[in-house]
Amino acid sequence: MTLRFGPFELDEAGRALMHAQKEVALQPRVFDLLVYLMRNRDRVVTKDELLEALWPDVTVTDNSLQRAVSMLRGVLRKGGMDSAIRNMPGRGYRFCIEGPSELQVAAPGTTDGQAADVRAQARSAAAAQAWNEAAALFETADIADSLDGADLHQWALALQCTGKAHAAVPVLARAVAAHIRAGNVPPAVVDAVTLSGLHFERGQAAIAKGWLARAEDWASEIENPATTALTLWMKSKVAAFDGEPEQALSLADIAYSTVRHKDAVGIEALSLAYRGFYRLCLGDTRAGLADQDLAAAMALSSGDIDPIVGGILYCNILWAARMFCDWARADQWTLGYQKYCTESGMELTGSCQLHRSEVLGVRGSLGEALSRIQDSLARLTGDAPWAIGDANRVLGDVHAAIGNDEDALEAYEKAYAHGWCPEPGRAMLLLERGEAEAAYASLERSLIGKTWWTLQRRGMLFAHLALAAAHTGRREQALELIEELSGSPDRWPMPSIRALTNEAQSVLAHARDDYDSALRHLHLARQLWSSIDGRVQAVRLRLRIAKLQLAHDDVRGASAEIHAAQLLASELGSRKYGAECAGLRREADIRTSGRAA
Repeated sequence: MTLRFGPFELDEAGRALMHAQKEVALQPRVFDLLVYLMRNRDRVVTKDELLEALWPDVTVTDNSLQRAVSMLRGVLRKGGMDSAIRNMPGRGYRFCIEGPSELQVAAPGTTDGQAADVRAQARSAAAAQAWNEAAALFETADIADSLDGADLHQWALALQCTGKAHAAVPVLARAVAAHIRAGNVPPAVVDAVTLSGLHFERGQAAIAKGWLARAEDWASEIENPATTALTLWMKSKVAAFDGEPEQALSLADIAYSTVRHKDAVGIEALSLAYRGFYRLCLGDTRAGLADQDLAAAMALSSGDIDPIVGGILYCNILWAARMFCDWARADQWTLGYQKYCTESGMELTGSCQLHRSEVLGVRGSLGEALSRIQDSLARLTGDAPWAIGDANRVLGDVHAAIGNDEDALEAYEKAYAHGWCPEPGRAMLLLERGEAEAAYASLERSLIGKTWWTLQRRGMLFAHLALAAAHTGRREQALELIEELSGSPDRWPMPSIRALTNEAQSVLAHARDDYDSALRHLHLARQLWSSIDGRVQAVRLRLRIAKLQLAHDDVRGASAEIHAAQLLASELGSRKYGAECAGLRREADIRTSGRAA
């Protein structure tokens, strides 16, 4: 069905919205929202009905719907029709079209004579990165006539770009077979490696390794640096997955050397980014960051990288920034990735939503973080189930910052049940609740082993362990950890880690009744968090400073910190810190009144 309204044309079957003869990029759920409102434009549609229609069998908040409505209005604003979506307070939404509209029903099928034309349209749509349209046209062409390997590759690419990676798997398997029948080995290797990666994301390691073995076997039969490097890159990912970071680094280094300056920018950038990632894991921070920055610059300056390769590159850099607590860098790259997805017509993946959620949680946009992480959990089930544990860990952190302690603990338990370490968030929540020994023990357990997950987060876990050790009276151990972290600035230069070590030093100073030193280290910790806009931690530390000042009768200084914390807590939407601010304000007022009397 095609519906023309105002300057827009909505092709429901082709999942495309056209404006001025150009397709407008829409995320799948935003497109579904438009279709549902259009189908029911003769009535008001309740919020509950829309939530059930757009997120069946998934629990999400009204924020998800509000964000989808806001995004749709932003698109319709291009044609001056953002007011077409009417909000009926207390009732729901209605789509109101002013002026004439024209409804057309498409022909039920495509004849053999039209197949070539449909294929040509599909190829043009893919070239224009109109992925929804391309996917629908390739599907139509496939019914009428067999597609060749190149067409199947483009169809699979379109499906991945619209967030339907699971649907791309059988298409890619057909593409590999078609390439081999035609004697086109290089594209067969590329698609086999892509299949390997998709199966790894879905937690199907045995199948993934099988496809990689086939790709490696075919690549060995030809002299092609790009395909050789691609298989080596994928083997490096497998090595990291198997807990062999040194081998992963070696393979990524060979892959980069194999393809460097060989006119294959995509795999050159991928190999370099992952080499940087493994260097970071093994403690060579400066070289690792340099590799990743160069890889990103190469990709951004090239027009030859397809959206999926670009997405993998961005995702790896984002992951590294998150794992190493480099929140300023993570914020820059998540915003950059969102822009990249918009420009290339890609749907934001569940993993991307996860990355952004954690950054927003640290930065203090707690409501948006909560909405995004819930959306991420809904998507990861099909796209990357291995990351569900990580998503629950982030969900726990967001709930803890808001003040939903029981929800936070439940999320941390789910993370652990999915095989994911919930630290350091769970330990910090236990510390706040007065369970310092349990927090210390939990952090110690998190450092056991040499998995890629532990290696990536070693600095962050050490810093939190130093803080827990200080709180539990383990002075010597706390000092050793602080010395290791602060004595290796090239390895752990992140402001977040330096902030945590300063907080640990403050706890130690307070234990020996050195008020001035304790206060100085707390101020340094707060300043470091503020320098990277870590507002949640900045509020927490302002309140610690205020408590310390009140304990030493500095009511004026404490009042200034409480006031600043109150402003931030209100912006964050944190009930926990809001209540703590109110309690300290009452105490400061009592002290002031007592002095006046």
